[in-house]
Amino acid sequence: MNAQRVTPVHLLWTGGWDSTFRLLQLLLLHRLPVVPHYLADPSRASTGTEVETMARIGEHLRTAYPHTRPLLQPVRIVAVGDVPADPESIDALREIRTRLFIGDQYAWLPAYCRHAAISDMELGVHVDDKVQALLRGFVADVEHPAGFRTTRVDPARAGSAEYTLFHWFSFPLFRIDKRGMERQADARGWTPAMEMTWFCHSPVHGQPCGTCGPCVFTIQEGLARRVPPARRALSFFYQRLAWPLKDPLRQVRASLRRQRQRDDRPR
Repeated sequence: MNAQRVTPVHLLWTGGWDSTFRLLQLLLLHRLPVVPHYLADPSRASTGTEVETMARIGEHLRTAYPHTRPLLQPVRIVAVGDVPADPESIDALREIRTRLFIGDQYAWLPAYCRHAAISDMELGVHVDDKVQALLRGFVADVEHPAGFRTTRVDPARAGSAEYTLFHWFSFPLFRIDKRGMERQADARGWTPAMEMTWFCHSPVHGQPCGTCGPCVFTIQEGLARRVPPARRALSFFYQRLAWPLKDPLRQVRASLRRQRQRDDRPR
């Protein structure tokens, strides 16, 4: 396929398991040009590691699969602080958080898509993901112009907070979990690239911490082997003692913020 005649696929890539698996599908299975996007959050301790990981995986692909050299475009790295805020996305995220906590990135990402005029950014939402559970009743499977199947929020759900926040994206991994990705990657010989991926937000001495959200989800979703044994042991106690309190505490804080905002309104 001539990369010059095909519209590139826009992919949010972090160097993590899910987005890297999707990158490999696009480059090695579909042989499509890809524009990777990365939003750099200076408050996240892993930002430098993630950027280095993407560079390392990109070099591996260009060496092991020379046909990817013209397909994989340079990563577009944009600082979160440089993305103009989108009030609609902020309001939609606030509404969703009254029912389910999802991260701050779901305000930045739609704002970035609006700012960059991207209406079909691929996100690595997958089975066992909070957002997958949130959107399960809002999506429909569609045919992508490049010839593969993907999942998007159904336009019939326009007007909902879910549509407002997520209609910018497609979710090609919506029907698969991490272990399914692992099996497919093993079968296709992609394991070397997948083992280069990074996931921890708060590394300790260059190793996954075991207690940040991505570490906990990695363990819970069947890839505990990727967390060092000592950190897995710490995570075992953390998940049973502290983790169950996180969402209730967030809900309490959000409720208090809403109450303060109501109290501060002019009477």
